[in-house]
Amino acid sequence: MSNATPVWNVMLATCPSRTSLAKIANKWTAMIVITLSDGPARFGAIRESVGGISGKVLSGTLRDLERDGVLTRTAYDEMPPRVEYELTSLGRTLREPLTALGIWAEQHIEAVLDARDAYDQRPTDR
Repeated sequence: MSNATPVWNVMLATCPSRTSLAKIANKWTAMIVITLSDGPARFGAIRESVGGISGKVLSGTLRDLERDGVLTRTAYDEMPPRVEYELTSLGRTLREPLTALGIWAEQHIEAVLDARDAYDQRPTDR
């Protein structure tokens, strides 16, 4: 029996780190993490912040992130009931890289749109 630390490689189809990467790279995950970077938020506030996400997709994504230890769900025993979502210490490690991706997307969208237009205007090879 070996006590060696396993070597994870997201490029291998059988590596469990690949599923984590796929979840983290998901657009909804990135936007939820960015939203929760400012602190805890309720479901409605997250949905309002992340334009275009359905309630069903938001619920599923929040559940997946909770399962992976990225966020916590706290239900308060109040009337009316209140539930808040908050990044865990593991989730907070995603703030910087995912916020950087969001900033990159905003700063480079004009170049991306120009590249798309140029690509779409090229004659097609037939």
